[in-house]
Amino acid sequence: MRKYFGTDGIRRIANTDLTPELVYKVAKAGAYVLSKHTDHAPTILIGRDTRLSGTLIESAMTAGFLSYGANVKLLGVIPTPAVAYLTKKLNADASVVISASHNTFEFNGVKYFSNKGMKIPDEIEEEIEDVMDSGKVEELTAVKDKIGVSEIREDLMDEYVYFFRKNFDDDIAKYNRKDFVVGLDVANGATYKVAEKVFKALGINYRIINNNPDGVNINENCGSTHLEGLKKFVVQNKLSLGIAYDGDGDRCLAVDENGDEIDGDKILAVCSNYMKEKGTLKKDTLVATVMSNLGLSKYAQNNNVDFKQTKVGDRYVLEEMLKNGYNIGGEQSGHIIFLDYNPTGDGILTSLMLIKILLEKGMTVSKLCGIIKLYPQVLINAKVNNNKKSEIDKDADIQKLIQETEKHFAGNGRVLIRPSGTEPVIRVMIEGEKQEEINEAAKKIAELIEKKLN
Repeated sequence: MRKYFGTDGIRRIANTDLTPELVYKVAKAGAYVLSKHTDHAPTILIGRDTRLSGTLIESAMTAGFLSYGANVKLLGVIPTPAVAYLTKKLNADASVVISASHNTFEFNGVKYFSNKGMKIPDEIEEEIEDVMDSGKVEELTAVKDKIGVSEIREDLMDEYVYFFRKNFDDDIAKYNRKDFVVGLDVANGATYKVAEKVFKALGINYRIINNNPDGVNINENCGSTHLEGLKKFVVQNKLSLGIAYDGDGDRCLAVDENGDEIDGDKILAVCSNYMKEKGTLKKDTLVATVMSNLGLSKYAQNNNVDFKQTKVGDRYVLEEMLKNGYNIGGEQSGHIIFLDYNPTGDGILTSLMLIKILLEKGMTVSKLCGIIKLYPQVLINAKVNNNKKSEIDKDADIQKLIQETEKHFAGNGRVLIRPSGTEPVIRVMIEGEKQEEINEAAKKIAELIEKKLN
Protein backbone atom coordinates (compact mmCIF):
# COMPACT_ATOMS: atom_id res chain seq x y z
CA MET A 1 0.00 0.00 0.00
CA ARG A 2 1.33 3.43 -0.95
CA LYS A 3 2.29 5.76 1.88
CA TYR A 4 1.88 9.19 0.26
CA PHE A 5 0.04 8.85 -3.05
CA GLY A 6 -3.68 8.09 -3.28
CA THR A 7 -5.85 7.52 -6.35
CA ASP A 8 -5.22 11.08 -7.56
CA GLY A 9 -1.74 12.08 -6.44
CA ILE A 10 -1.01 13.31 -2.92
CA ARG A 11 -3.88 15.18 -1.30
CA ARG A 12 -3.80 16.48 2.29
CA ILE A 13 -4.45 19.53 4.45
CA ALA A 14 -1.93 22.16 3.37
CA ASN A 15 0.88 23.15 5.73
CA THR A 16 -0.34 20.60 8.28
CA ASP A 17 -0.10 17.22 6.56
CA LEU A 18 1.11 18.51 3.20
CA THR A 19 4.08 20.41 4.59
CA PRO A 20 6.68 22.37 2.57
CA GLU A 21 9.26 19.83 3.77
CA LEU A 22 7.26 16.91 2.38
CA VAL A 23 6.63 18.75 -0.90
CA TYR A 24 10.35 19.53 -1.24
CA LYS A 25 11.14 15.81 -0.92
CA VAL A 26 8.38 14.85 -3.37
CA ALA A 27 9.83 17.32 -5.88
CA LYS A 28 13.39 16.05 -5.62
CA ALA A 29 12.41 12.38 -5.73
CA GLY A 30 9.93 12.99 -8.57
CA ALA A 31 12.42 14.91 -10.68
CA TYR A 32 14.94 12.10 -10.24
CA VAL A 33 12.54 9.25 -11.09
CA LEU A 34 10.84 11.00 -14.02
CA SER A 35 14.05 12.18 -15.67
CA LYS A 36 16.68 9.58 -14.72
CA HIS A 37 16.84 8.26 -18.28
CA THR A 38 17.48 11.66 -19.86
CA ASP A 39 20.90 13.05 -20.70
CA HIS A 40 20.01 16.70 -20.13
CA ALA A 41 18.86 19.00 -17.33
CA PRO A 42 15.11 18.25 -17.10
CA THR A 43 12.44 20.89 -17.68
CA ILE A 44 9.37 20.66 -15.44
CA LEU A 45 6.16 22.68 -15.68
CA ILE A 46 4.16 23.71 -12.59
CA GLY A 47 0.52 24.82 -12.65
CA ARG A 48 -1.84 25.46 -9.75
CA ASP A 49 -5.40 26.36 -8.85
CA THR A 50 -6.59 29.35 -6.79
CA ARG A 51 -6.16 27.97 -3.26
CA LEU A 52 -4.58 30.18 -0.63
CA SER A 53 -1.82 27.59 -0.08
CA GLY A 54 -1.00 27.33 -3.78
CA THR A 55 1.99 29.67 -3.78
CA LEU A 56 3.37 28.07 -0.61
CA ILE A 57 3.33 24.60 -2.16
CA GLU A 58 4.57 25.99 -5.48
CA SER A 59 7.57 27.61 -3.74
CA ALA A 60 8.54 24.37 -1.95
CA MET A 61 8.08 22.37 -5.16
CA THR A 62 10.17 24.82 -7.16
CA ALA A 63 12.94 24.75 -4.55
CA GLY A 64 13.02 20.95 -4.68
CA PHE A 65 13.25 20.88 -8.47
CA LEU A 66 15.91 23.61 -8.71
CA SER A 67 17.94 21.98 -5.96
CA TYR A 68 17.97 18.74 -7.98
CA GLY A 69 19.11 20.64 -11.09
CA ALA A 70 15.81 20.75 -12.97
CA ASN A 71 14.59 23.89 -14.71
CA VAL A 72 11.06 25.06 -13.97
CA LYS A 73 8.41 26.93 -15.94
CA LEU A 74 5.76 28.44 -13.66
CA LEU A 75 2.40 28.51 -15.47
CA GLY A 76 0.47 30.21 -12.64
CA VAL A 77 -3.26 29.55 -12.16
CA ILE A 78 -4.24 27.20 -14.95
CA PRO A 79 -6.45 24.08 -15.33
CA THR A 80 -4.96 20.62 -14.87
CA PRO A 81 -5.63 19.57 -18.50
CA ALA A 82 -3.85 22.71 -19.76
CA VAL A 83 -0.72 21.59 -17.89
CA ALA A 84 -1.04 18.11 -19.42
CA TYR A 85 -1.46 19.59 -22.91
CA LEU A 86 1.48 22.00 -22.55
CA THR A 87 3.76 19.26 -21.22
CA LYS A 88 3.40 17.40 -24.51
CA LYS A 89 3.43 20.49 -26.71
CA LEU A 90 6.62 21.92 -25.15
CA ASN A 91 8.34 18.50 -24.90
CA ALA A 92 8.87 19.05 -21.17
CA ASP A 93 10.26 16.14 -19.16
CA ALA A 94 7.43 16.20 -16.62
CA SER A 95 4.90 18.50 -14.97
CA VAL A 96 3.12 19.00 -11.68
CA VAL A 97 -0.32 20.33 -10.85
CA ILE A 98 -0.80 21.77 -7.37
CA SER A 99 -4.48 21.29 -6.60
CA ALA A 100 -6.94 19.35 -4.49
CA SER A 101 -9.50 19.35 -7.30
CA HIS A 102 -13.06 19.40 -5.89
CA ASN A 103 -12.01 19.48 -2.20
CA THR A 104 -12.41 22.52 0.05
CA PHE A 105 -9.72 25.21 0.17
CA GLU A 106 -7.77 23.94 3.20
CA PHE A 107 -6.73 20.85 1.25
CA ASN A 108 -4.07 20.91 -1.44
CA GLY A 109 -2.34 18.27 -3.49
CA VAL A 110 0.39 17.31 -5.91
CA LYS A 111 -0.26 15.47 -9.18
CA TYR A 112 2.58 14.44 -11.49
CA PHE A 113 2.33 14.12 -15.25
CA SER A 114 4.80 12.31 -17.47
CA ASN A 115 6.39 13.75 -20.62
CA LYS A 116 3.41 12.33 -22.55
CA GLY A 117 1.00 14.56 -20.62
CA MET A 118 -0.50 11.63 -18.72
CA LYS A 119 -0.84 11.03 -15.00
CA ILE A 120 2.01 8.80 -13.94
CA PRO A 121 1.15 5.13 -13.24
CA ASP A 122 1.03 3.54 -9.78
CA GLU A 123 4.46 1.93 -10.22
CA ILE A 124 6.17 5.29 -10.82
CA GLU A 125 4.45 6.78 -7.75
CA GLU A 126 5.69 3.81 -5.72
CA GLU A 127 9.22 4.38 -7.04
CA ILE A 128 9.04 8.05 -6.02
CA GLU A 129 7.93 6.99 -2.52
CA ASP A 130 10.83 4.52 -2.30
CA VAL A 131 13.32 7.27 -3.14
CA MET A 132 11.70 9.64 -0.61
CA ASP A 133 12.05 7.12 2.20
CA SER A 134 15.45 5.69 1.24
CA GLY A 135 17.52 8.65 2.43
CA LYS A 136 18.68 9.13 -1.16
CA VAL A 137 16.98 12.55 -1.45
CA GLU A 138 19.91 14.26 0.29
CA GLU A 139 22.25 12.95 -2.42
CA LEU A 140 20.16 14.42 -5.23
CA THR A 141 21.69 17.87 -4.94
CA ALA A 142 22.97 19.98 -7.82
CA VAL A 143 26.05 22.16 -7.23
CA LYS A 144 27.62 25.20 -8.87
CA ASP A 145 26.37 25.74 -12.43
CA LYS A 146 24.13 22.63 -12.32
CA ILE A 147 21.51 24.35 -10.08
CA GLY A 148 18.23 24.81 -11.95
CA VAL A 149 16.53 28.07 -12.86
CA SER A 150 12.83 28.99 -12.92
CA GLU A 151 10.88 31.34 -15.15
CA ILE A 152 7.31 32.65 -15.05
CA ARG A 153 5.42 31.60 -18.21
CA GLU A 154 1.80 32.53 -17.57
CA ASP A 155 1.64 33.59 -21.24
CA LEU A 156 1.50 29.91 -22.22
CA MET A 157 -2.21 29.92 -21.35
CA ASP A 158 -2.72 31.38 -24.84
CA GLU A 159 -1.41 28.14 -26.36
CA TYR A 160 -4.20 26.29 -24.56
CA VAL A 161 -6.82 28.76 -25.85
CA TYR A 162 -5.49 28.23 -29.39
CA PHE A 163 -5.91 24.46 -28.96
CA PHE A 164 -9.68 24.99 -28.63
CA ARG A 165 -9.86 27.51 -31.47
CA LYS A 166 -8.06 25.06 -33.75
CA ASN A 167 -10.45 22.22 -32.92
CA PHE A 168 -13.82 23.98 -32.55
CA ASP A 169 -13.77 27.32 -34.39
CA ASP A 170 -15.25 26.08 -37.69
CA ASP A 171 -17.99 23.88 -36.20
CA ILE A 172 -19.14 26.45 -33.65
CA ALA A 173 -19.17 29.25 -36.24
CA LYS A 174 -21.21 27.09 -38.65
CA TYR A 175 -24.03 26.28 -36.21
CA ASN A 176 -23.89 29.05 -33.58
CA ARG A 177 -27.06 31.03 -32.82
CA LYS A 178 -27.63 34.36 -31.09
CA ASP A 179 -30.32 32.86 -28.86
CA PHE A 180 -27.97 30.12 -27.64
CA VAL A 181 -26.59 31.29 -24.28
CA VAL A 182 -24.53 29.22 -21.85
CA GLY A 183 -24.28 29.74 -18.08
CA LEU A 184 -20.74 29.13 -16.82
CA ASP A 185 -19.89 28.29 -13.19
CA VAL A 186 -16.10 28.26 -12.87
CA ALA A 187 -16.09 27.36 -9.14
CA ASN A 188 -13.73 30.24 -8.24
CA GLY A 189 -11.07 27.83 -9.44
CA ALA A 190 -8.44 27.21 -12.10
CA THR A 191 -10.74 27.93 -15.07
CA TYR A 192 -11.82 31.37 -13.85
CA LYS A 193 -9.72 33.21 -16.47
CA VAL A 194 -9.24 30.77 -19.31
CA ALA A 195 -12.88 29.66 -19.70
CA GLU A 196 -13.90 33.23 -20.57
CA LYS A 197 -10.99 33.54 -22.99
CA VAL A 198 -12.06 30.34 -24.77
CA PHE A 199 -15.77 31.20 -25.00
CA LYS A 200 -14.98 34.71 -26.23
CA ALA A 201 -12.55 33.38 -28.83
CA LEU A 202 -15.18 30.95 -30.15
CA GLY A 203 -17.97 33.54 -30.13
CA ILE A 204 -20.24 31.53 -27.79
CA ASN A 205 -22.68 33.73 -25.83
CA TYR A 206 -22.24 33.14 -22.10
CA ARG A 207 -23.05 34.42 -18.62
CA ILE A 208 -20.48 33.65 -15.93
CA ILE A 209 -20.73 33.16 -12.16
CA ASN A 210 -18.28 32.31 -9.35
CA ASN A 211 -15.29 33.84 -11.15
CA ASN A 212 -13.88 35.94 -8.27
CA PRO A 213 -11.47 33.67 -6.37
CA ASP A 214 -10.12 34.91 -3.04
CA GLY A 215 -8.06 31.86 -2.05
CA VAL A 216 -10.71 30.33 0.20
CA ASN A 217 -13.91 30.29 -1.88
CA ILE A 218 -12.81 27.64 -4.40
CA ASN A 219 -15.63 25.02 -4.70
CA GLU A 220 -17.56 26.80 -1.93
CA ASN A 221 -21.23 26.15 -2.73
CA CYS A 222 -20.37 26.32 -6.42
CA GLY A 223 -18.89 24.38 -9.32
CA SER A 224 -19.52 20.76 -10.29
CA THR A 225 -19.96 19.59 -6.68
CA HIS A 226 -22.67 22.18 -5.85
CA LEU A 227 -24.98 22.65 -8.82
CA GLU A 228 -27.85 24.36 -6.94
CA GLY A 229 -26.75 27.91 -7.76
CA LEU A 230 -26.19 27.13 -11.44
CA LYS A 231 -29.58 25.40 -11.74
CA LYS A 232 -31.29 28.51 -10.39
CA PHE A 233 -29.17 30.81 -12.59
CA VAL A 234 -30.04 28.87 -15.77
CA VAL A 235 -33.79 28.80 -15.10
CA GLN A 236 -34.05 32.43 -13.94
CA ASN A 237 -32.16 33.73 -16.96
CA LYS A 238 -33.78 31.30 -19.44
CA LEU A 239 -30.39 30.02 -20.60
CA SER A 240 -29.91 27.21 -23.13
CA LEU A 241 -27.46 25.26 -20.95
CA GLY A 242 -25.45 25.48 -17.74
CA ILE A 243 -21.84 24.30 -17.44
CA ALA A 244 -20.02 23.71 -14.14
CA TYR A 245 -16.31 22.98 -13.75
CA ASP A 246 -14.53 21.77 -10.63
CA GLY A 247 -11.65 23.50 -8.83
CA ASP A 248 -8.85 22.32 -11.12
CA GLY A 249 -10.87 22.23 -14.34
CA ASP A 250 -10.61 18.57 -15.28
CA ARG A 251 -14.31 17.86 -14.68
CA CYS A 252 -17.49 19.17 -16.20
CA LEU A 253 -21.13 18.66 -15.26
CA ALA A 254 -24.07 20.40 -16.90
CA VAL A 255 -27.60 21.62 -16.28
CA ASP A 256 -30.34 21.51 -18.90
CA GLU A 257 -32.73 24.34 -19.77
CA ASN A 258 -35.15 23.15 -17.08
CA GLY A 259 -32.50 23.19 -14.35
CA ASP A 260 -32.09 19.40 -14.25
CA GLU A 261 -28.63 17.90 -13.72
CA ILE A 262 -26.67 16.30 -16.55
CA ASP A 263 -24.03 14.11 -14.92
CA GLY A 264 -20.98 12.43 -16.45
CA ASP A 265 -22.93 9.30 -17.40
CA LYS A 266 -25.39 11.36 -19.47
CA ILE A 267 -22.55 13.30 -21.11
CA LEU A 268 -20.78 10.02 -21.94
CA ALA A 269 -23.97 8.65 -23.51
CA VAL A 270 -24.62 11.78 -25.60
CA CYS A 271 -21.02 12.10 -26.81
CA SER A 272 -20.43 8.39 -27.53
CA ASN A 273 -23.74 8.20 -29.41
CA TYR A 274 -22.77 11.22 -31.54
CA MET A 275 -19.32 9.73 -32.22
CA LYS A 276 -20.92 6.44 -33.27
CA GLU A 277 -23.20 8.31 -35.69
CA LYS A 278 -20.17 10.08 -37.16
CA GLY A 279 -18.10 6.88 -37.37
CA THR A 280 -15.45 8.22 -34.98
CA LEU A 281 -16.18 5.97 -31.98
CA LYS A 282 -13.21 3.62 -32.06
CA LYS A 283 -14.22 -0.05 -31.86
CA ASP A 284 -17.75 1.21 -31.02
CA THR A 285 -16.68 1.15 -27.36
CA LEU A 286 -17.31 3.33 -24.32
CA VAL A 287 -15.20 3.01 -21.15
CA ALA A 288 -16.47 3.93 -17.67
CA THR A 289 -15.90 2.85 -14.06
CA VAL A 290 -17.84 0.53 -11.77
CA MET A 291 -19.40 3.64 -10.20
CA SER A 292 -21.30 4.49 -13.37
CA ASN A 293 -25.07 4.26 -13.25
CA LEU A 294 -26.71 1.05 -14.42
CA GLY A 295 -28.53 3.24 -16.93
CA LEU A 296 -25.28 3.82 -18.84
CA SER A 297 -24.89 0.07 -19.34
CA LYS A 298 -28.51 -0.15 -20.53
CA TYR A 299 -27.95 2.77 -22.96
CA ALA A 300 -24.92 0.96 -24.40
CA GLN A 301 -26.90 -2.28 -24.87
CA ASN A 302 -29.76 -0.44 -26.59
CA ASN A 303 -27.46 1.42 -28.98
CA ASN A 304 -25.01 -1.36 -29.91
CA VAL A 305 -22.13 0.23 -28.04
CA ASP A 306 -19.63 -2.06 -26.30
CA PHE A 307 -19.31 -1.07 -22.64
CA LYS A 308 -16.12 -1.64 -20.65
CA GLN A 309 -15.83 -0.92 -16.91
CA THR A 310 -12.73 -0.32 -14.81
CA LYS A 311 -12.03 0.28 -11.14
CA VAL A 312 -12.62 3.83 -9.89
CA GLY A 313 -10.16 6.50 -11.00
CA ASP A 314 -9.60 8.25 -14.31
CA ARG A 315 -6.11 6.76 -14.54
CA TYR A 316 -7.65 3.27 -14.82
CA VAL A 317 -10.10 4.47 -17.47
CA LEU A 318 -7.16 5.88 -19.44
CA GLU A 319 -5.13 2.67 -19.03
CA GLU A 320 -8.01 0.65 -20.50
CA MET A 321 -8.39 3.11 -23.38
CA LEU A 322 -4.69 3.08 -24.23
CA LYS A 323 -4.38 -0.68 -23.91
CA ASN A 324 -7.22 -1.45 -26.30
CA GLY A 325 -7.40 1.57 -28.60
CA TYR A 326 -10.62 3.21 -27.37
CA ASN A 327 -11.13 6.99 -27.61
CA ILE A 328 -13.82 7.98 -25.09
CA GLY A 329 -14.17 7.12 -21.43
CA GLY A 330 -14.88 8.72 -18.10
CA GLU A 331 -16.58 8.93 -14.76
CA GLN A 332 -19.99 9.87 -13.43
CA SER A 333 -18.31 12.87 -11.74
CA GLY A 334 -17.81 14.48 -15.16
CA HIS A 335 -14.15 13.53 -15.56
CA ILE A 336 -14.25 12.57 -19.24
CA ILE A 337 -11.34 11.69 -21.52
CA PHE A 338 -11.49 12.35 -25.26
CA LEU A 339 -8.25 10.64 -26.23
CA ASP A 340 -8.23 12.07 -29.77
CA TYR A 341 -7.67 15.49 -28.16
CA ASN A 342 -6.00 15.19 -24.74
CA PRO A 343 -4.89 12.25 -22.56
CA THR A 344 -6.61 13.56 -19.42
CA GLY A 345 -10.04 14.75 -18.35
CA ASP A 346 -10.68 18.29 -19.56
CA GLY A 347 -13.73 20.22 -18.35
CA ILE A 348 -13.61 22.91 -21.04
CA LEU A 349 -13.10 20.33 -23.79
CA THR A 350 -16.04 18.27 -22.49
CA SER A 351 -18.32 21.32 -22.40
CA LEU A 352 -17.36 22.29 -25.96
CA MET A 353 -18.04 18.77 -27.24
CA LEU A 354 -21.51 18.97 -25.67
CA ILE A 355 -22.13 22.47 -27.07
CA LYS A 356 -20.98 21.42 -30.55
CA ILE A 357 -23.40 18.45 -30.57
CA LEU A 358 -26.25 20.62 -29.25
CA LEU A 359 -25.75 23.32 -31.87
CA GLU A 360 -25.33 20.88 -34.73
CA LYS A 361 -28.46 18.91 -33.84
CA GLY A 362 -30.49 22.02 -33.01
CA MET A 363 -32.08 20.26 -30.02
CA THR A 364 -32.67 21.19 -26.41
CA VAL A 365 -30.30 19.55 -23.94
CA SER A 366 -33.11 17.73 -22.16
CA LYS A 367 -34.22 16.11 -25.43
CA LEU A 368 -30.64 15.23 -26.34
CA CYS A 369 -30.22 13.42 -23.00
CA GLY A 370 -33.37 11.35 -23.62
CA ILE A 371 -31.24 8.49 -24.97
CA ILE A 372 -30.30 7.45 -21.41
CA LYS A 373 -32.53 6.78 -18.40
CA LEU A 374 -30.69 6.74 -15.09
CA TYR A 375 -31.64 4.41 -12.25
CA PRO A 376 -32.25 5.98 -8.82
CA GLN A 377 -28.92 6.00 -7.02
CA VAL A 378 -27.69 6.98 -3.59
CA LEU A 379 -24.11 7.62 -2.50
CA ILE A 380 -23.23 8.07 1.18
CA ASN A 381 -19.73 8.83 2.44
CA ALA A 382 -19.24 6.93 5.69
CA LYS A 383 -16.62 8.82 7.72
CA VAL A 384 -14.02 6.46 9.18
CA ASN A 385 -10.61 6.44 10.82
CA ASN A 386 -8.21 6.66 7.85
CA ASN A 387 -6.03 3.88 9.31
CA LYS A 388 -9.00 1.51 9.54
CA LYS A 389 -10.28 1.83 5.96
CA SER A 390 -8.70 -1.47 4.90
CA GLU A 391 -10.39 -3.35 7.76
CA ILE A 392 -13.78 -3.27 6.04
CA ASP A 393 -13.10 -6.55 4.22
CA LYS A 394 -12.29 -8.33 7.51
CA ASP A 395 -15.26 -7.16 9.56
CA ALA A 396 -17.81 -10.00 9.66
CA ASP A 397 -20.81 -7.83 10.64
CA ILE A 398 -20.23 -5.33 7.84
CA GLN A 399 -19.66 -8.06 5.26
CA LYS A 400 -22.80 -9.92 6.32
CA LEU A 401 -24.96 -6.78 5.93
CA ILE A 402 -23.41 -6.01 2.53
CA GLN A 403 -24.09 -9.56 1.29
CA GLU A 404 -27.70 -9.45 2.50
CA THR A 405 -28.22 -6.12 0.74
CA GLU A 406 -26.63 -7.39 -2.50
CA LYS A 407 -28.94 -10.41 -2.45
CA HIS A 408 -31.98 -8.16 -1.97
CA PHE A 409 -31.14 -5.91 -4.95
CA ALA A 410 -29.84 -8.65 -7.28
CA GLY A 411 -31.29 -8.28 -10.78
CA ASN A 412 -32.92 -4.90 -10.12
CA GLY A 413 -29.98 -2.85 -8.90
CA ARG A 414 -26.54 -3.17 -7.37
CA VAL A 415 -24.45 -2.41 -4.30
CA LEU A 416 -20.93 -1.00 -4.43
CA ILE A 417 -18.78 -0.30 -1.36
CA ARG A 418 -15.29 1.15 -1.74
CA PRO A 419 -12.77 3.06 0.37
CA SER A 420 -11.91 6.51 -1.01
CA GLY A 421 -8.35 6.93 -2.22
CA THR A 422 -8.28 10.63 -1.32
CA GLU A 423 -10.42 11.09 1.83
CA PRO A 424 -11.01 9.30 5.19
CA VAL A 425 -14.34 7.88 4.00
CA ILE A 426 -15.81 4.67 2.65
CA ARG A 427 -18.26 5.27 -0.19
CA VAL A 428 -21.55 3.36 -0.02
CA MET A 429 -23.38 3.37 -3.36
CA ILE A 430 -26.66 1.57 -4.06
CA GLU A 431 -28.84 1.59 -7.19
CA GLY A 432 -32.37 0.28 -7.44
CA GLU A 433 -35.86 1.02 -8.69
CA LYS A 434 -37.17 2.79 -5.57
CA GLN A 435 -35.36 5.81 -4.11
CA GLU A 436 -36.70 5.37 -0.57
CA GLU A 437 -35.64 1.75 -0.44
CA ILE A 438 -32.07 2.37 -1.58
CA ASN A 439 -31.73 5.40 0.74
CA GLU A 440 -32.67 3.27 3.73
CA ALA A 441 -30.36 0.41 2.75
CA ALA A 442 -27.36 2.69 2.13
CA LYS A 443 -27.91 4.56 5.39
CA LYS A 444 -27.99 1.28 7.32
CA ILE A 445 -24.65 0.13 5.83
CA ALA A 446 -23.01 3.54 6.29
CA GLU A 447 -24.05 3.75 9.95
CA LEU A 448 -22.62 0.30 10.67
CA ILE A 449 -19.34 1.15 8.91
CA GLU A 450 -18.98 4.37 10.93
CA LYS A 451 -19.76 2.52 14.16
CA LYS A 452 -17.23 -0.27 13.52
CA LEU A 453 -14.36 1.63 11.84
CA ASN A 454 -13.87 4.65 14.10
